[in-house]
Amino acid sequence: MDYEAMLEKAQEEMPSSVQERERFEIPKIKGHMEGNKTILVNLRKIAETLRRPPAHLFKYLLKELATPGLLRGGNAVFGTKLPASKINDKIHKYATELVLCRECGKADTKFVEDEAVYVSCQACGAKYQVKTHL
Repeated sequence: MDYEAMLEKAQEEMPSSVQERERFEIPKIKGHMEGNKTILVNLRKIAETLRRPPAHLFKYLLKELATPGLLRGGNAVFGTKLPASKINDKIHKYATELVLCRECGKADTKFVEDEAVYVSCQACGAKYQVKTHL
């Protein structure tokens, strides 16, 4: 059996969930409502997955959601009731704008501060300026 045939056979026998699964997955938020407030309990875990400071992600969410809030004991407290879908959408937008590389699409990036803030990709070497303040 030649290489191409073996490769095709292996791909056919591989479970479909393995073939289609992305390497980079953003966890969904976990939280609850307390009166008029929304408490997000896994912001730190999401920030670790994105490889960004939790305070930076939280500041972005506050601005995008147009709500007051504070970080309290590892939890994010938003001053209004917010649906989980809206918060998840904003986290996905954050990842698209400030985490995923514009060139190769991988999440292996980091912030580099110079006179401006840049996103530097560790996978392909791309570097581009972003509008954010650390």
